[in-house]
Formats: sequence, structure tokens, C-alpha cells
Amino acid sequence: MDIKQVMVAGSGVLGSQIAFQTAFNGFNVSVYDINDEALVRAKERLTGLKADYKEDLGTTQEAVDAAYERLTLFTDLAEAVKDADLVIEAVPEVLDIKKALYEKLAKIAPEKTIFASNSSTMIPSQLVEFTGRPEKFLHLHFANRIWVNNTAEIMKHDRTDASVFEEIIEFAKAINMIALPIYKEQPGYILNSLLVPFLDAAQNLVANGIADPETVDKTWMAGMGVSRGPFGVLDIIGLNTPYNIAVEKAKSGNDQKAKIAEYFKTELIDKGRLGIQTGKGFYDYPHPKYEDPNFLK
Repeated sequence: MDIKQVMVAGSGVLGSQIAFQTAFNGFNVSVYDINDEALVRAKERLTGLKADYKEDLGTTQEAVDAAYERLTLFTDLAEAVKDADLVIEAVPEVLDIKKALYEKLAKIAPEKTIFASNSSTMIPSQLVEFTGRPEKFLHLHFANRIWVNNTAEIMKHDRTDASVFEEIIEFAKAINMIALPIYKEQPGYILNSLLVPFLDAAQNLVANGIADPETVDKTWMAGMGVSRGPFGVLDIIGLNTPYNIAVEKAKSGNDQKAKIAEYFKTELIDKGRLGIQTGKGFYDYPHPKYEDPNFLK
């Protein structure tokens, strides 16, 4: 495997996690975002991940400090990508934003650079024409809290070079992921093909006034014997992601998604309730109601 220098484009919840996980496993990582304000938030996320790694993985302060030192933050895209062997794109799930990024990267990235999208909802053929290097483009999808939910779904398209596909599988293993190759394009990969219908059903129940989020979560937790319901899961994902997805689908005439988008906007996002990242989502953190032993009583 020739990958040594990695650039992560987008420093949101998952972008920051991807960057830290990669650095924690010994790679030098450039983190790009559009302005200084975004990078201030990125530094807060990245610093906060130190405590998560120590608590969940039992690692040392020295190890997480060393990982942080392997991270360099940029608002200059050309500087961020100039030495990159691999770009992992983790910008918002909005086609125009991804298109604009790839069109810029296509002009300035080294010829050697592989592009990989972490998109949750799009497939490679939706983005490949913007990349300028179809044979070196594929998707590399991570689950949230990647240091414990360590899945990496690698999805090729019909023009991805076989050697690139194999190299990204090896890279995923090198950053301590369970590498999950996907040989044909599949919206939602494997994980989201299972998870998204579940979360959609929960959102429909609430947006249509059938039940409130806590009741839906109680139903699932009690009925399935699990520790978190769908709205607890959505808090972990971060509420901007399902909101952006709903907005995009509403634009194509999906009235139910428009209703869900409006619910997220008015009840959560306009109130600064964006999920665990802000300490408030459907629940308040760090001690959400669903962790209370009396929640199911």
C-alpha cells in the first residue's frame, strides 16, 4: 500500500472522526474546511475525541496527543491536498457542495491522489464525472463513532481500477477498520440499506403525529431489548445529516420528506439542537433520558 499522506475534506462530526482515527493509526492527516470558524469547531471536536479514545479504547494520553500532533488544519484547499495520496471527502450531503469540491480537487490534486467519498446517500456514479479521475474514485463509508463502530464499506463503480479498490481495502484495515468490500453500486451500502428504512419509519411516525420521539424509542428499546432507540441513534449521527437528506428529497417532490424536514428545522435545528455534538438533540447530553434505569417504566 502506497498511502502515507491523507487529506480529509470536511471537518464535521464524521470528518473529524475519520481524521483522528487515521492519525491515531499513524498516518499524517491534513484536514480541510472552508473557513477559520469551521476549523475552530474542528479543533474542539478533535480535542474532545482524545477523551473518547481514552475512555472507550483504554488508550493513553501520550497516544492521543501523538495522534493530534499528526493532524494539520487548512482553509487553503491547494495546500491541504498538495501531498495527499488519498482524499476522503466528508462534506455535507448536498450534491452541489460535493460537485464544487470535486471540480476544484480535480484541477489541483496530484495525479497520484485517490479520491474517496464518505457519502451516506449517494453512489459513486452520481459524483464520478466531477472528479476527473474515474479510475481512482470510489466510496469509503464509515459509521459514526468509528473508533468503536469500526466498519468501513468500500464501494467501487464500473470504472474503478481494481488495484485502487484493493488499496483502499488495505488502507481501511490499516486504520483498524473492518473492511467491507462492495462490488456493485448500492444506495445505502450495506449498513444504511438496513438502518435508513428503520430511521425513516421512526421519523414518519413522529412527523405524522403518531407518537413522540421518546415513545417511539421506548417501544423499540423494550421490544427489541436494546439500549438505544432510533432517535438516540439520530442524535449520534447528528441532526444536520438527516435534515439535509430530507431537504434534498423534498426538492424532488417527496411531500413526506418535506414534512420531516420542516419538523427537524422548527423543532430541533432552529433551537440549536443538533445532536450529541452540541449536547442537545432529541435528548440532552451527557446523560440522556434513555440511559436512566427508569426510562422504560
